[in-house]
Amino acid sequence: MAYLLRSGLTKRLCTPNMVTQQLRMQSAAASKVAMSKFETSNYIDYDKMKFNVDVVKDRLGRPLTLSEKIVYGHLDKPKEQDIVRGESYLKLRPDRVAMQDATAQMAMLQFISSGLARVAVPSTIHCDHLIEAQIGGEKDLARAKDINKEVYDFLQTAGAKYGVGFWRPGSGIIHQIVLENYAFPGVMIIGTDSHTPNGGGLGGVCVGVGGADAVDVMADIPWELKCPKVIGVELTGKLHGWTSPKDIILKVAGILTVKGGTGAIVEYFGPGVDSISCTGMGTICNMGAEIGATTSIFPYNHRMKDYLVATNRNDIASLADSYRSLLSADRDATYDQLIKINLDELEPHVNGPFTPDRCHSISELGKTAVEMDWPLDVKVGLIGSCTNSSYEDMCRSVSIAKQALEHGLKSKAGFTITPGSEQIRATIERDRLTETLEAIDGCVLANACGPCIGQWDRKDVQKGEKNTIVTSYNRNFTGRNDANPATHAFVASPEIVTALAIAGRLDFNPLTDHLTGANGEQFKFEPPSGDELPNKGFDPGMDTYQAPPSDSSDVFVAVDPESTRLQLLSPFAKWDGEDIKDMLVLIKAKGKCTTDHISAAGKWLKFRGHLDNISNNLLIG
Repeated sequence: MAYLLRSGLTKRLCTPNMVTQQLRMQSAAASKVAMSKFETSNYIDYDKMKFNVDVVKDRLGRPLTLSEKIVYGHLDKPKEQDIVRGESYLKLRPDRVAMQDATAQMAMLQFISSGLARVAVPSTIHCDHLIEAQIGGEKDLARAKDINKEVYDFLQTAGAKYGVGFWRPGSGIIHQIVLENYAFPGVMIIGTDSHTPNGGGLGGVCVGVGGADAVDVMADIPWELKCPKVIGVELTGKLHGWTSPKDIILKVAGILTVKGGTGAIVEYFGPGVDSISCTGMGTICNMGAEIGATTSIFPYNHRMKDYLVATNRNDIASLADSYRSLLSADRDATYDQLIKINLDELEPHVNGPFTPDRCHSISELGKTAVEMDWPLDVKVGLIGSCTNSSYEDMCRSVSIAKQALEHGLKSKAGFTITPGSEQIRATIERDRLTETLEAIDGCVLANACGPCIGQWDRKDVQKGEKNTIVTSYNRNFTGRNDANPATHAFVASPEIVTALAIAGRLDFNPLTDHLTGANGEQFKFEPPSGDELPNKGFDPGMDTYQAPPSDSSDVFVAVDPESTRLQLLSPFAKWDGEDIKDMLVLIKAKGKCTTDHISAAGKWLKFRGHLDNISNNLLIG
C-alpha cells in the first residue's frame, strides 16, 4: 500500500518504508543537535536546507550535485534567486565564519567600524599565522606570545566584545581546529584563509574568502558568490601501499593546473571514496585551493561518521545518517567537467618545484630531476601543516621512521614536524609517535602554520643558494617557505617526505630503491602503515579556547594610535546606491597570480592589522 503525502511543495506517493524514514528524519531533527559543543544554542537545520533544495529542484527540473544541494540549500531567497551555473550571482547565508589571526585583524577592525554590537553568526578567531619557526615548539610559541602580545590582546578582547570565540596561540592551525570541532556534513563555512576548503573532508562547502566577505556575513548581510560550476572527479579502485590521499590531489593538480578549477567546486564521488579516511578527504579538499577551485567536497559516508564519533560528535553523526540522500549527489546529476582516476593504478607523486601543478610520479622524479639539473641533495624534509597533520599522517610517517631506526639510520636531511592542533600534538606524544620522529633527529615545531607560510627563520642556507626541500605542505611557489628564490620546494605525502629526508636524495624511490643500514646491509622500506584514528581516543591536551562572555558591556578594546601593527579604520561614506562605472584599471596581472604574488605572507604578516603599512606589500614580487 502507498500513502499520499503533501508537502509545501509537491505531492508524491510514498511507501510505508518511506513514511517510516520520513518520521525518523523528523524525530531526529526535533532533537535539536547543536552545531558545536561551544555554541549549544545554534542548531543544525537540515530541514531548512532540504526545503530550499526542494524549491530549487522544482524550479530547475533536474537532479542536483552534492555541491549544488549545499550551496542552494543556503540560498537567502531560493524562490527568487536566478540560478545559472557559472553565470548567476547567488546570495547565500553561511552557517559560520572562521578567521586566522593575520586576516582577522582587518576583519575585526572593519566590524568595529560598522557600529554593530555582536556578530550575527557563530564566528571564531584562530591564532596560527604569527608564530615563527626558529628553535622548536615551546620556545617559538613563547617568543610569539611576547612579540605579538599587542595583536593577541586586541583579537582576544575584540572577540570577547563582539561575540567571537578565540583560540589562543598554540591551539593549532585554523583548518584542523575547524575539522575537529566545527565542520559537519552539509555545513557552509566561509573562512579568511585560502585553505578553508579543508572542511570538505567532512562534507561541507567551506570557502576561503577575504576579510570584507567575512565582515558582511558577521554583519548579517547575505554573502555573494558567483554560481559555481561543478567539476566531478570519479574515483574507482582503492588506495594501496605507498599511495595516499595526497597523491590524488597532486594528480588532479597536474591535470587541471593552478587555474583549471577556477569558478568551480570540485566534487569527488565513486567507489574509490570509501578507501579514503575522513582526514584524507580533508587533505584532498585542502589542496584544491592550488587548482583555483572555489572549494572541494566529498559525500557523507561511514569514514566521516567514524571521525565525527572519534571527535565526540555522535549526535551529529546520527543526524547526518538520517539525511544521507541530502548529503550526496542525486542519481544522474551532471557535471561541467568529469575526471576519472583509478586508485589501483595511481602512483605516489611529488610535485614541483616552484608550482604545485608540476606533476611527477615517484618513478619519473629522479630522471626528471637529473635532466633539469635540480639539486638532488634534500636539505630539509618538513611534514605536517593544515594539509597533512592528521593522526593517520603521523602514524604512516612513523612507520617509515621506525624502519630507519631498526637499521641504525636517522634523517640525512633536516627534519621538522608541525602538529596541526593541540589535540594532535598531545595524542601523538601520548602514543609515543613524537618520540620516534625525534629519534631520527626530527624537530617538533609549534602547533601553527610555520614554514608553510614563510614563518621560518631558516639558517642552513644563504639567500640565493640553490637547494632542495621536500614538504607535505600545499604550496611551493618561489620563495614561499623560506623567502629564498633559489629554494626548489617539492610537495608530497608525509610518508614520501619522511623517506626522502632519511635517504637525503630527491632521486630516491622508496618503492624500488635500497638504503644501506648502519651494519652495511642493504634494505628496502616496507610500505607505510598506520591507524586512521587513535585506538585510545584523542587526547585534547591543554584547554586553549576562550568563549565570548554573554555580557560584554564591560569589555574594552584598546588600539594604540601610535601602533605600527594596528590601525582603527574610518568608515566610508554611505553608498549612494549608484555603481561607479568606467573606472581606470591600475594593475592587470598576467600568467600565474596567486595571493602569494599579490601580498606575500612571512615578515609582512605583522602588518595585517595596519592598512597603511600592509599596503606597502602589494605586488612587490
